[in-house]
Amino acid sequence: MTEKTSIIPKERALFSVPTREGGLSICLPSDRDEDYNWSKMISEPLENTNINQAELNQIRVIHDSKTVKNKKLKEKKQNILSNLTDPEKQAVTLAAEKGAPSWLNALPLKRYEFQLTKSEFRDGTSIRYGWEAKNTPSNCPRETMDVLEAINGKLLSPGSRFSFAKQESLLKLLILSIASILAFSVRLFAVIRYESVIHEFDPYFNYRTTKFLSNEGFYEFLDWFDDTAWYPLGRIIGGTIYPGLMVTSALSYYILNGFNLTVDVREVCVFLAPVFSSFTVIVTYHFGKEVHLCRWAHGCSNDCAVPGYISRSVAGSYDNEGIAIFCMMLTYTLWIKSVKTGSMFWSVNCALAYFYMVSSWGGYVFLINLIPLHVLVLMITGRFSHKIYVAYTTVYCLGTLLSMQIPFVGFQPVETSEHMAAFGVFGLCQIYSFVEYLKARLKPENFYTLVKYFLIISVGGAVGGASILQFLGKIAPWTGRFYSLLDPSYAKNNIPIIASVSEHQPTAWSSFYFDLQFLVIMFPVGMYYMFNKLTESNIFVIMYGITSIYFAGVMVRLMLVLAPIMCVVGGIGVSCVLSLYMRNYIDHNSKLTAKASSSSGGKKLSSLNDSSYPAKGEIAAMVIFCLTFFLCMYARHCVWVTSEAYSSPSIVLGAKGADGNRIIFDDFREAYRWLARNTDENSKVMSWWDYGYQITAMGNRTILVDNNTWNNTHISRVGQAMSSTEEHAYGIMQQLDVDYVLVVFGGLVGYSSDDINKFLWMVRIGGNTELGTHIKESDYYTASGEFKIDKEGSQTLLNCMMYKMSYYKFGQVYTDGSKPPGFDRVREAEIGNKDFELRVLDEAYTTEHWIVRIYKVKKPDNRGNTF
Repeated sequence: MTEKTSIIPKERALFSVPTREGGLSICLPSDRDEDYNWSKMISEPLENTNINQAELNQIRVIHDSKTVKNKKLKEKKQNILSNLTDPEKQAVTLAAEKGAPSWLNALPLKRYEFQLTKSEFRDGTSIRYGWEAKNTPSNCPRETMDVLEAINGKLLSPGSRFSFAKQESLLKLLILSIASILAFSVRLFAVIRYESVIHEFDPYFNYRTTKFLSNEGFYEFLDWFDDTAWYPLGRIIGGTIYPGLMVTSALSYYILNGFNLTVDVREVCVFLAPVFSSFTVIVTYHFGKEVHLCRWAHGCSNDCAVPGYISRSVAGSYDNEGIAIFCMMLTYTLWIKSVKTGSMFWSVNCALAYFYMVSSWGGYVFLINLIPLHVLVLMITGRFSHKIYVAYTTVYCLGTLLSMQIPFVGFQPVETSEHMAAFGVFGLCQIYSFVEYLKARLKPENFYTLVKYFLIISVGGAVGGASILQFLGKIAPWTGRFYSLLDPSYAKNNIPIIASVSEHQPTAWSSFYFDLQFLVIMFPVGMYYMFNKLTESNIFVIMYGITSIYFAGVMVRLMLVLAPIMCVVGGIGVSCVLSLYMRNYIDHNSKLTAKASSSSGGKKLSSLNDSSYPAKGEIAAMVIFCLTFFLCMYARHCVWVTSEAYSSPSIVLGAKGADGNRIIFDDFREAYRWLARNTDENSKVMSWWDYGYQITAMGNRTILVDNNTWNNTHISRVGQAMSSTEEHAYGIMQQLDVDYVLVVFGGLVGYSSDDINKFLWMVRIGGNTELGTHIKESDYYTASGEFKIDKEGSQTLLNCMMYKMSYYKFGQVYTDGSKPPGFDRVREAEIGNKDFELRVLDEAYTTEHWIVRIYKVKKPDNRGNTF
């Protein structure tokens, strides 16, 4: 092994020490009697007929014996070190450091290049103890070379000062760094094209609350009552939101300014999601590393630019999902770590990550149902162990207590049906462990009798108790949003306010390819490798993938939850396929090299082609080329989708003119600026709920409804006003003290997301309450069942408030030289009602491109007569 002529006693004694202490774990013949006694002592408890009791006794014996053995080992090592020279002591100390003996303990698997030849093992031993290596090269590529550079084996790469392990770590670090930078950079298209601006609708409320938190402090934020929202009801902000996003931004703002980096709160909000997407790349890599043995996890590089995730994390998309996906993947990573180690340390960290997730997004319900489902499946398949018991009990107890500290969550984790699955699995874990304890203590006949009655009583008590609590209202039923996940048609038939949101619609098949592209193909491949070697962590990945695919199909918004696991599983598929065919290609090239060498030496070599695998090298090259091509196309697709589809803020619209130049429509900010500067500060503005957050954040005016949509009745009243005639609508506006009405109209410039296209949802929501029974959706269709705005349109539609506010004076406007005046470019029709005057409203302001129109409500005369 060492090629020494003789081994002296001190070296022989050193080799007998375990590898973790600097030895080689080669036992001495003189120690065989002592090892036999230790083995006998450990195995004696297994003679007990009660298997569970025997295992418990053996655990205690092993613990006691380890204590004694460690004490003797420490004394033995001290005696050995006392006989060594100072250089030898230093070598043994270095050999005992953490990770130093990993090359000795690793399985010699060829697929991971862990196999060593005799000479390579000899050289490794020489380096370990500072001996002179034998047969080092006589010709040096440089004038000076040390012994490490001279060894040409698996420990060092030829011509390099770094070992293969260090080179691999360096390459991984480089790939992660590049992927993180790309994840941040690819999300900046909107900032480059437009400016640093908040996108969409909800982000404006988040920005407004973050600004309040930064200026007023956390306790003022929790107690903040906003009287400018949901007039005249108002809203308690601290108790109706998930504060994680705001707290994260405020802390970032404080930290940056604490280091004298003067940054405005708005800039922090704009760039928070891209920064956290970089963090998500790192966490996703570690998640993939935990669940699979492939040395390279490509999921991180896929996750940095997958459109399904980018859609809610571009610069300016200041929404809860911007940090929630990071929290979700962090929780999952720590959960897998907890399951694999059974460590309470990792379990506590998982609970803390879950708390961060709860504080950030209502989608935490997915986590608190998926993790218990994972434990339940492990229990059914016989994989439940003490490690899983420790992990789940810690995560559930601590995570539930922490989540209840969020005011908006409160006692929901112990009161609502969405959380009962987690509580039920927690109870099953206790019952399962208690049954195992009884099984170890009792005789078989007594045990089965006791378990029989125990299960009857416990199951009956649990079902009866749950039924009584449900009847008394202590356990809240599932919410409408939860029902809509289980039944996609539920919201449309029962809660139109939920169905009216575009991101709550079922996902089209084309959207899967648009948002995931190449991953749609590689996901089943990765799943195959997951099923090929089932472990506790792989089972979790399979369950996560299957459940997220279902929910992503039910609701477009949940494509966000599917994207990370598609990246991980698809990345594992790519990694494993590339590894397989790269080995085939390298083997083929090695045979070609060997054939060339043998030909030059006059020797004959057998055929290169394997009869069982013809054209092995050619097939491998073709597969590698195809995968490389698809990965390049995937990267191109991701960048294109990000640039064209997900980097256009709804607050600032853009289009290309006939000459190819970009045209900017800044009507929204123009309208909100007019509201802020030209209306009384106590004015109340009525609009559809989509624009509520933007009006309060940018126009600084009181609104009736906003995007929170917590009060269906209040939103229904606004829908009734929009759907009714002027006389009926005026009565509603007087009841609600409305001063101004704001509508969005796109007929002039072709903006399709206007209020006319949303109008039928106003009709459905308005007619969904008792006060709106006079509103029938069928009245707004033609006799043939069509929704038309031209002369064939329904008279109810042509005379309602929304139609008149959108098309007021539009009949005099030419939108196209070849079309008559009043031609709607969105509906592609000439409006049917042109010549009308508004009796209860005055036109107050219309933006440059007619996208936003604001009307002032006329006041009754001095005698109280209404119009």
